[in-house]
Amino acid sequence: MAAAKYLPPEDQFLCSICLDVFTDPVTTSCGHNFCKNCINAHWNTNDQCLCPMCKKVFTTRPELHVNTFISEMVAQFRQSAQSKTSSSSSSSEQVSAESVEESKPGEVPCDVCTGTKLKALKSCLVCLASYCQTHLEPHLTASRLKRHQLIDPVQNLEGRMCTKHDKPLELFCKTNQTGVCILCIVLDHKMHDVVPLKEEYEEKKAKLEAEIQQMIQTRQQKIQEIKNSVELSEKDADKEKAEGVQVFTSLKESVERDLNELIKTIEEKRRATQKQAEAFIEELGQEISELMRRSTEVEQLSHHEDHLHLLQSVQSLNTHHPPPTKDWTEISIHPSYEGTAVRAVAQLEEALNKKIRQVLEAELKRVQQYAVDVTLDPNTAQAELILSDDGKQVRHDKVMKILPDNPERFSFSACVLGKQHFSSGKFYYEVQVKRKTEWYFGVAKESINRKGQITLGPAEGFWTVGLKNGNEYKAAAGPSVTLSLRSHPQKVGVFVDYDEGLVSFYDTDSAALIHTYTGCSFTEKLFPFLYPGPHYGNRNSAPLIISPVGEN
Repeated sequence: MAAAKYLPPEDQFLCSICLDVFTDPVTTSCGHNFCKNCINAHWNTNDQCLCPMCKKVFTTRPELHVNTFISEMVAQFRQSAQSKTSSSSSSSEQVSAESVEESKPGEVPCDVCTGTKLKALKSCLVCLASYCQTHLEPHLTASRLKRHQLIDPVQNLEGRMCTKHDKPLELFCKTNQTGVCILCIVLDHKMHDVVPLKEEYEEKKAKLEAEIQQMIQTRQQKIQEIKNSVELSEKDADKEKAEGVQVFTSLKESVERDLNELIKTIEEKRRATQKQAEAFIEELGQEISELMRRSTEVEQLSHHEDHLHLLQSVQSLNTHHPPPTKDWTEISIHPSYEGTAVRAVAQLEEALNKKIRQVLEAELKRVQQYAVDVTLDPNTAQAELILSDDGKQVRHDKVMKILPDNPERFSFSACVLGKQHFSSGKFYYEVQVKRKTEWYFGVAKESINRKGQITLGPAEGFWTVGLKNGNEYKAAAGPSVTLSLRSHPQKVGVFVDYDEGLVSFYDTDSAALIHTYTGCSFTEKLFPFLYPGPHYGNRNSAPLIISPVGEN
């Protein structure tokens, strides 16, 4: 116990190789002490057996035995140091008993432990080693080791050393964006902007936290935006549902009303026919009764033998009291119900068409509120096209102009794009097609092929409708779809809902829907697209005109 009370300075119990408290201490013939594993590892990695302290060379490798006295002194030192560190140092408080456990996969093991590797509690940037609870004690008690920089255990400590100067990477070069040591700033990074690692870390940390907060805020805003969109969608759905219910209820009531009117008309005709027939039957019955009475009178006269009196009586009867009868030859009952249902259906059709026209006009007005001012881009126009000065009209000319072949220009197909582009929301524009026999227009994505002959279709980045041969309306859906229109449009409206993936075309005169592309996936800018068709002499020479919305 006295030995424990008067322990020598702790530096005497540190191995000069591992700088840790001796483990199985051995003494060489020159009088220096080392851990048995440390000195053996030192000799195994060198060509000569020499003392690391005094550099004495041994001709033959000495046989080493554990120094029992020093081993006991080390054990007493460990016990004393452990009792001190468990009660005084805040750093020692972190070295809890539960931390003395075997290293698991993914955890940093102690570099000093032999056999079973315990979990490291700290790594030393000076020693470039990681220590468990037991082997960390010298760094917490030895005065010269307390100056070492301890950090939470990490792998690959060699990566924290400057490979050129073998010094810790304690600084950061902002110029080269790399860690440097104290010698680097004198030799290789002399005029560079160098700051302590902690300062750079704090700056990067603050920047990263700001970026993360910004990302969180952006996503919270997106969540709110999505919620608002859902709420707006609910309102729009309720509104559309209410309008739909109102329209179809009105149509249903109109159909039921016309059906009831039809039944009422037929019933009135049936009752009138029945009443007329009953009147005729009653009148005929009266005539029959009168004729039977006369027949009785004639029969009574036939019993007289005076034939002259009989003739005079009959003649007087016919002359002064003719029978109350009329000619029924041309009289008949022919009830006519033919055409009643047809006329009712025609009236219903007229009413329905009126109601449908009201719905279509309301829909057209709804999309027209997204009207945009479109002008044509001369930098995209093919060389055979002629644009008006205001950029609102385009027609084809047989003369090929000499123009710069810039990347935006169509080189072969006589097409042109609008200057405006759209990558979100809704937009609408109208094109006048009077006196045209061929045309195509709609929208196109930015990355379409503009060189050589092009093919229209969604797969190629075009969403269009058009006219061919004067009366064939087509949707260039790849393959094309023939459109059946009741009338020839004089002006066509183009509506795009970018986010919904929808492109619709309207006959603005009749407010009829011509065609709709649905389920489109737009990922880049969309431009208005026009193809006026070739110039056939006087035929199809009229221009396509981008018209003010709502102007007839």
